[in-house]
Amino acid sequence: MLGFLDLLGTIGGNILSFPGILGLALGMMTRNWMLAAVMGAVVGIMKSLIFAGFHFSSVDMIDLGVAIVIGVLAASVGCAIRHKGATA
Repeated sequence: MLGFLDLLGTIGGNILSFPGILGLALGMMTRNWMLAAVMGAVVGIMKSLIFAGFHFSSVDMIDLGVAIVIGVLAASVGCAIRHKGATA
């Protein structure tokens, strides 16, 4: 079971890693909210699989869930940046 500081480290690490940065970049490439969210979720899943050596048994479910949520949120923020930048 993860402690509170471990959970905060997992969240911070995902924000500064692939799901946060690549999710934001992929979200900025589209104006479709659903497509951006799906791409962010795929980035979160791929990040967890890459760092687990492509073995589903090595993936921690908390880390996978956090990576998916961070990827979706970052992609949604990227899509919002695209929408706002297109209207300004």
